[in-house]
Amino acid sequence: MKGIILYTSKYGATKRYADWIAEETGFDCVETKKAKIEDVRKYDIIILGGGIYASGIAGLSFLKKNIEQLQGKKVLVFCDGASPYEEEAFQQIVAHNMKDGLKDIPCFYCRGGWDMDAMGFVDRNLCKILRKAVAKKNPEDYEIWEKALMEAGDEKCDWTDKAYIAPVLEAVQ
Repeated sequence: MKGIILYTSKYGATKRYADWIAEETGFDCVETKKAKIEDVRKYDIIILGGGIYASGIAGLSFLKKNIEQLQGKKVLVFCDGASPYEEEAFQQIVAHNMKDGLKDIPCFYCRGGWDMDAMGFVDRNLCKILRKAVAKKNPEDYEIWEKALMEAGDEKCDWTDKAYIAPVLEAVQ
């Protein structure tokens, strides 16, 4: 079976996971923005990966736009974010993103990283505003992502771990 991994990586974590999956499977690995549907259709297995930003999975628009042309293919999605895995929060991300023609596509979570210095002006300032808003809450009432946001602060954090790709690799089989 021929496979391809499409990825959208803003700060490097998604690319790292895509590369690890490519190493383990031998699949081609291409940035989603460089992918052409006529090329992707030649593959039996399509894995799309993207970071989570404002509850959306980066690069998922490629699948939304082209899902009809991928009928009969094995399609998987993985996403990554700074928060530790929490089932309810992940299911909210899945429900928000995997709708309509994507609802039956398996989706997996990998923990990413955090680097305020690498962020662009807009992302950095949005995170600072968000942190100020969260800081007004009682820490005992923080949701898991709020706790992770406050703990990371301005520090560079890398939570990527090759172990997170195990369920993706299992689903490929």
